[in-house]
Amino acid sequence: MSTADQPLEGLRPRAEVATSEQVATVTPPMRPTRWLREVGWRYLVVLVALVFALFPGIWVMSAAFNPTGSIAGQRLIPDPISVVNFETLFATQFWRWFNNSMIVAGVTAVGSVFLTALSAYVYSRLRFAGRRITLIGLLLLQMLPQFLAIIAIYLLMISIARYFPQLGLNTLTGLIMIYLGGALGLNTWLMKGFFDTIPKDLDESARVDGASHVQVFFTIILPLSAPILAVIALLSFIVSINDFMVQSVLLQREENYTLAVGLFRFIAEDYGARWGPFAAGALIAGAPIILLFMYLQRHITSGLIQGAVKG
Repeated sequence: MSTADQPLEGLRPRAEVATSEQVATVTPPMRPTRWLREVGWRYLVVLVALVFALFPGIWVMSAAFNPTGSIAGQRLIPDPISVVNFETLFATQFWRWFNNSMIVAGVTAVGSVFLTALSAYVYSRLRFAGRRITLIGLLLLQMLPQFLAIIAIYLLMISIARYFPQLGLNTLTGLIMIYLGGALGLNTWLMKGFFDTIPKDLDESARVDGASHVQVFFTIILPLSAPILAVIALLSFIVSINDFMVQSVLLQREENYTLAVGLFRFIAEDYGARWGPFAAGALIAGAPIILLFMYLQRHITSGLIQGAVKG
């Protein structure tokens, strides 16, 4: 390398640096008023929504650890923090009520997923006479609130108990059957919309290879429908575990009480206005829903969005 080339090599980086400094632009800092007007208000809305959503749960948690057992003189942070409300609650048949609720909610969730998937597959993949009319009929049935049909349900369960005592009043099986029938319409529409997004070419390819409708349903449709299955299971679980109206009418024996009915009777008959044990029971009752939601969270969003694409 010649000495004449050395100064040129030393000047190249400086020229490049100078050029980049001239081209580079520095973004001026955003003024506080502009930041508040364009960005800050969004954080304010989110903060208000979080406070509105979390405050009831925080207040129930505070009441559960408040030894006074009253809401009138309750503070956000109880002083002292005590578990006496839980001890009072566990002295009852709380865990029996809890098990009954888990049985009803679990069986209802699994049964709703299976029955809804069968119904949605028929409406999505098959063509038959009366298909559109029955679909509209399922939708119209959901417009009638279930609590308005409580009298009819009560009389129906009395009639069923004459021939099938295991499905009548004061039975968990009868309550599960009511929930399975009540959630079939809306869930069928939701799951049918998801099934419509699955290409029918997959079904046709499997049918060409000799697969039946049953094999297509269990080996192709269901594995691809995990998001909507998770949504249906979660919604059915939440509805059945939180319902009080139907359960209070159909369950009249203490050994068959669910959490909703048992906690209500516990407050109304034994402890009057002592809400501390009631808050402790509500806190424990919410744990399964939170755990199930966290387990199915990755499927919920995609299932709701894709299920609403087609009708």
